[in-house]
Amino acid sequence: MHPSIFLCFSSSLSPPSLVCFTANPEVRTQLLDQLKVLDLQLEQKTQQLQDLTDYLRRRSEIEGEYARSLDKLAERFTSKTKKKEPCGGQSVAQCWQVLLAHTRQESRDHSGLSDLCNSSLTQPLTHCLEVTQRLAKKVHCCAAWRTYYQYHTEYVSAEGKLKEAEKQKQGFPVRFQPISLTRAPVCSYPPRLHPQRQGKVQEIQLKCTKARNDYLLNLAAANASMNKYYLQDLSSLLDCSDVGYHQSLTRVLRSYLSSRTRWQQDLTGGLQQLHTALSGLDQSQDRDNMLQTYNNIFCLPLKFQYQPHDGDQVCEVSAEQEIRSEMETRFHQLQSKLMGFILETDEAGKTLQAARSALLDSISDDDLDPPPSSNQSQGSQGHLTNRPSLAKRRATLLDTELFYCTKVKDYLCKSSLVSKLQAKHDLLKVCLLPLSRQNAKKTVRVRRKGQPGVTFTHKLFTGDMLSFIQASGQEIPVVVESCIRFINLNGLHHEGIFRVPGAQAEINSLRDAFERGEDPLADSDWDMDTVAGVLKLYFRKLENPLFPQSTTAQLLECAQIDNETERAAKLKSVVSSYPSPVIVVMRYLFAFLHHVSQYSDENMMQPYNLAVCFGPSLVRGSSDEDVVTLQPQINNLVNSIIVQHESIFPSATELPGPTKCRLSPLYATETELKGERSRANSSSSSRQFPAGGGVNLAGKFTLNIPMSPLDRPLSPGYLRKEYVAPPPHL
Repeated sequence: MHPSIFLCFSSSLSPPSLVCFTANPEVRTQLLDQLKVLDLQLEQKTQQLQDLTDYLRRRSEIEGEYARSLDKLAERFTSKTKKKEPCGGQSVAQCWQVLLAHTRQESRDHSGLSDLCNSSLTQPLTHCLEVTQRLAKKVHCCAAWRTYYQYHTEYVSAEGKLKEAEKQKQGFPVRFQPISLTRAPVCSYPPRLHPQRQGKVQEIQLKCTKARNDYLLNLAAANASMNKYYLQDLSSLLDCSDVGYHQSLTRVLRSYLSSRTRWQQDLTGGLQQLHTALSGLDQSQDRDNMLQTYNNIFCLPLKFQYQPHDGDQVCEVSAEQEIRSEMETRFHQLQSKLMGFILETDEAGKTLQAARSALLDSISDDDLDPPPSSNQSQGSQGHLTNRPSLAKRRATLLDTELFYCTKVKDYLCKSSLVSKLQAKHDLLKVCLLPLSRQNAKKTVRVRRKGQPGVTFTHKLFTGDMLSFIQASGQEIPVVVESCIRFINLNGLHHEGIFRVPGAQAEINSLRDAFERGEDPLADSDWDMDTVAGVLKLYFRKLENPLFPQSTTAQLLECAQIDNETERAAKLKSVVSSYPSPVIVVMRYLFAFLHHVSQYSDENMMQPYNLAVCFGPSLVRGSSDEDVVTLQPQINNLVNSIIVQHESIFPSATELPGPTKCRLSPLYATETELKGERSRANSSSSSRQFPAGGGVNLAGKFTLNIPMSPLDRPLSPGYLRKEYVAPPPHL
């Protein structure tokens, strides 16, 4: 309601009304105060709308400037990235691309918010300001004020007439006043009263009574009008002046809030993508991708060829009778020396591990930890106060780096010396072996004679494995045991094993030999891909898959569990319901597959690659299920079992039976030289550490640098390799 209402009302009052206001100064003062309050309210509303409009326009300028700056920033580094060679395989580069894409999206969001604040939000506020001011000027036309003005005017007029009549009444003598009906007369009328005078008195008396009645009626009407004004009309007038103000402001702020909410959702989505890219940072994968990208630069060069002198055609180490004893003495000395250097290398490796841990702790001792919450601020402030100074921490970091680099050099020198001594040791051993073991092109392996006379009552291939085991008495079917033994001795370093198909004719020949009860792999040299193909063929042709079809749904549900410990426990619960002979074969097979995956840097077969090769043969869905849809889930399931096989299958004490392929005693020397360190580090050799590390228990970032391949278990067939110890990747 605008103050002009009261001004219009007060300026239109007649002189008697001014007398009323003079007689009642509180009412006039109150109305004047109301004028001031309503003027102040209108001024505040106007100022609020103007301030909000100015804020949105200024916010639009800031958001627009920020959006342009972000766009320039993203464009600058995008153009720099395009000029460089493509490195899409690097996880760091992928993370960098996600960060730039997030910056561009954030620029677009801020630009949209700038446009919204500049046009869509300011226009309704300007319109709301105009409506508010216009309504305030028109409220004085309300009927309630006209009614109040009419009643109050009549009241003042009636009150004036009443006073005039009372004055006229007081002007007559008491003796001419009429006798009251309710009380005894004070004096009697004169005996002879003039009739005209008496009629005039009665006329004035009647006029006074009418005036009093009009006065009382108008007074009641005026009081009722005042009550209605203060109790009802005042609220209605204020609502009339405020109509649309709050609604317009609500719509503007709600639109702003909706825009900010969408921007927050986009920001959250971009941060989630960045978090996903960050979790994909993998130092080992980046190293492998870099080596593969620059394969011509980092590939293993051709080995040094023997250069004969003057037609000398002997190109092998020979142990003639004259020098045989000398060679044997040299071999034993070399063997003792090799054992000593292996121990020294192990100690150097442990020292290197400790130095690396200390270096990682020093690198992580920075100020990148998130700020503490309010309830932890006091304890965190005390912790920060007790921390060494930045200069002292930097000096400690430099000393630790120097110590670590020294230990890396020491370890590489000793491991390189071990590789050289190992190569000499292997050549001397081959030279000193009996003639039946001197073929340098063949790997020495266990030979088991075939058993052509053995016949089986149940089919080996295309039959039921459980029935075959029960009928033959073999804990592990002969085809499984023989193929795994052959691959363990000769194929752990074979690139693409199980992925590259073998010759179908040779696979059929091996299958027929196994069906006849023979062990063809004990006496003959076979292609590695052919042997791997026979092993896959056996499990693929079984009448019932290794994992019963009735439990496929349970297994796939277990594979979807994110927590590794819980997933292994659920899988173990399902596997424990299988027959014991089947569990023994499963344990034997998956221990072998895990062993193969430990040589993935040479055979290129990670656990998931092996799962892709064996998954369709080991786990099958029902006939009405989509094989293509289930295949990724089956691959993930088999991958989990390979990685966690020790937690899923029972140990030898819980379930008697073979757990893994055992090598021949002929390789005891190699096992002494290589096996101890391999067993100590085999569990950690196949792990992949992300660059920059994950978050440890202390909440710090850690770096994990892969150790030398000497920390990985070596297969007995390793002496077949032309280059025994490749340079370690640090």
